[in-house]
Amino acid sequence: MKYVGVRELKNDASEVIRAVREDHAEYIVTFRGRPVAVIRPVDETVPGIGAERSTTYKRPSPEFWERLEALAVRISARINTDLTAEEMVAEQRRVL
Repeated sequence: MKYVGVRELKNDASEVIRAVREDHAEYIVTFRGRPVAVIRPVDETVPGIGAERSTTYKRPSPEFWERLEALAVRISARINTDLTAEEMVAEQRRVL
């Protein structure tokens, strides 16, 4: 399996995807030298993956969005901060 850094992947994405598609190559994506993801060909025999996936997509129901909004309210009630979500994410990224 080949390694590809995030920056190299950004610059050479077309070539990497072509190699995966045509040569069935597999890549481990690294960020600052540490593995973070794997890119590999999709096995068309796996249910829910491949060409049939695009035809089986269903839009989320209104009930789904209501439950998601209720969850967001519950999460917000537990967060005791004056920071915005953007500020919290930026702060978390500084820690990592």
